[in-house]
Amino acid sequence: MAVINSTVAITGMNAKPDNPGPGLAVARCLRESADFQGRIIGLGYDALDPGLYLDDYCDASYLLPYPSAGNDALLDQLQLIQQREQIDILLPCLDAELPGMVRLLPALNEMGFKTFLPTSEQLRLRNKDRLPELAKIAGINCPQITPITQAGFLYKCQDEGWSYPLVVKGLFYGAYVVHSADEAADAFRKIAAEWGFPVLVQQMVKGEEYNLTAVGDGEGSLLGPVMMRKMAVTDKGKAWSGISIDDQTLLDASTALAKAICWRGPLEVEVIRDQQGHYQLIEINPRFPAWIYLSVGVGRNLPLTLLQLANGQMPAAFPATKAGVLFIRYALEKIVPIAEFESIVMQGRRHIVDNSSTQSEVSGNEPGNEE
Repeated sequence: MAVINSTVAITGMNAKPDNPGPGLAVARCLRESADFQGRIIGLGYDALDPGLYLDDYCDASYLLPYPSAGNDALLDQLQLIQQREQIDILLPCLDAELPGMVRLLPALNEMGFKTFLPTSEQLRLRNKDRLPELAKIAGINCPQITPITQAGFLYKCQDEGWSYPLVVKGLFYGAYVVHSADEAADAFRKIAAEWGFPVLVQQMVKGEEYNLTAVGDGEGSLLGPVMMRKMAVTDKGKAWSGISIDDQTLLDASTALAKAICWRGPLEVEVIRDQQGHYQLIEINPRFPAWIYLSVGVGRNLPLTLLQLANGQMPAAFPATKAGVLFIRYALEKIVPIAEFESIVMQGRRHIVDNSSTQSEVSGNEPGNEE
């Protein structure tokens, strides 16, 4: 296998303990691979995203404007970053940015960014409001789900056969388990304010959660599937620890989904095995999960596979599925010179400060700085 020397930009560098983004884990997978000898550019949306300051994983770091700022603002910043870093491959890692990135693909290609992303139609087909239809294709069940635009539904839904607890979730992000109409209405307002309409209401399913992640080749096949069972979760239901499994039912369901929509790029399939032993489809996420480092643990480095595909290379054969590999998440503190934080806030990029030097200010005349 040829060693990849590309410069790769990775988004999603936040690392909140209760709800981390996938970007830092993707960077870690690449950095620890002997088949990757390139540079990694970390891209974040908040100056407090920890991944922006971790030298082990990012050679340079930049802020991106929030999607609400519009396409022009994003393209301007990416153009500036491209001029400085000469990026070869762009790997978006967050749900909310993907629709915009896909729409901008012609412009991104013109700038020189290679990608391996789904189409707009593929993104639409896996939307959360389409889960019942997709569950039929996968041959498994799906909890009742409906989109709403008014909180009034939450006060009368029991008359229509719904029962609390329910899950109130956004089309892209955010999910709250609620036990009453007032609690549900509060969650509805929070999600609507952050992510807009529609807001989704889903019947709560009790059971064990199983997840699968893989890369779709765009022709109907899944590459390198890795499956795990959650063993401990945060207050937001995110995996804090899990163990790799070999589950044929989950694999068959995920394979059927990928084939039906010819998925292209990374994905995560989330199911719950209910108390009757039936599988319920909960979500299909169009990106790697934050627990993607488990793919390294089982010998299937999926971020490296994605990089190879974006680079026009054929991935090597994957080793057999390895069950019984455990991951446990942990949190660490990173000491950051205030000048580096100020650089991110004021200039949108990080200037690395040499703590061994008496010069602690951020220089404005280092190579590549045109200001």
